[in-house]
This record gives sequence, structure tokens and C-alpha cells, in this order.
Amino acid sequence: MTWREHCAQVKKAAYADQPYWGRPVAGFGDTRPWLLAFGLAPAAHGGNRTGRNFTGDPSAAWLFQALYRAGLAALPTSDNAGDGQRLTGVRLLNPVRCAPPKNKPTTSEMGTCAPWVARELQLVLPTAQVVLCLGAIGWSAALTALAAAGIDIPRPRPKFGHGAQATVGGLHLIGCYHPSPHNTYTGRLTHAMFDEIIARATQLAEHG
Repeated sequence: MTWREHCAQVKKAAYADQPYWGRPVAGFGDTRPWLLAFGLAPAAHGGNRTGRNFTGDPSAAWLFQALYRAGLAALPTSDNAGDGQRLTGVRLLNPVRCAPPKNKPTTSEMGTCAPWVARELQLVLPTAQVVLCLGAIGWSAALTALAAAGIDIPRPRPKFGHGAQATVGGLHLIGCYHPSPHNTYTGRLTHAMFDEIIARATQLAEHG
């Protein structure tokens, strides 16, 4: 039994009365985005429960609040797949589509999901201008997916850091700490820091 299915059956006490999706979670957002946001994987009791990327967990709350403040999300929350949330110009992608144990995907899991991510990326690349990489894994996975989509990656590979920037195949990559509780509860990532990153992404897109 896979971890995602185990979580869907055992459930978290707070969601014991709710059905769990318990299957792979695809990307979510605009089908003609200028901004692509790469995360990590569905949370066991977030996306794995709701069936929608970045939905129903603390990381989702931080991300959607920031997107809402920037005028890119219809709602400041992302609670469930039927809440009416809508993204404008933004698509959220995860390099791993199933909830991994302890939120730490293995190399094998990332390799299994890679073709699906690469294909989704190919479909949205025509309008994309900026890639927001949430965390070091998101940064690495974005570079790998871009390479699989046929884009030349500079050598040596650009290194991740909060605020790091790189240009890859005409796309602007921006690094940002992942909005996980590990970073937000400790103050490593603040709302102001997140807003600054999204503002920079918007400026890069506006200037081509």
C-alpha cells in the first residue's frame, strides 16, 4: 500500500469525516500562464485529501494569501476543490504528484513523475515568462523538467537561494523559500519576503 493511500484510509482526526482523494494530484491554475510555480509534492492531508494542488494545508494558505495580495488569485484561501478558487496568469506545478512519507520524495518517486511534469510543462510553456521555484527541490525539479521539455540548461546549473535568479531558455527563474511551516513558523520566510519575490516576478514579466 502506498503512503498516499494509507493516509487516505487512516486519515487525520480533524478530517475523519471527509473523503480523501488519495490519488496523484495534477497541476492547478491558468492554462495560459505567465508564471509557473514549482513546489514539492501534495501534502498528505492537503492536496492528497482535497485532490487539488496547494489546497487545504498551511503551505497553501501562505501561497494563496500572497497570490491574492498580488491580484493573481480570486480568493485569499485554498481550502477545497469546490471553493471557487481561480488563478489568473499562474499555474502551480509539483515535481512529485503523490504525497511522500515525511514530505520527502525519493529520487525514484521524482523519476516516476518526471514525464508527467515535463508534458504539462510543454503545454504551458508557450505563454510562460517566469518560473517561481519554491524551495531547493522545486528549483532542481524545474530545471530538470525544462531540460526534459527541450530547453538547454546552462552549465554549471544555476544554484538555488532565496531571491536567486537565472535565465534559462528565455525564461526567468526565481528562487524562494518554500512556504512550509518549517520556514514560515520560524520566520525564515515572511509575508514581506514572499510579496517581494512575487512583485519581482511580475516586474520581470512586464519587461519581457
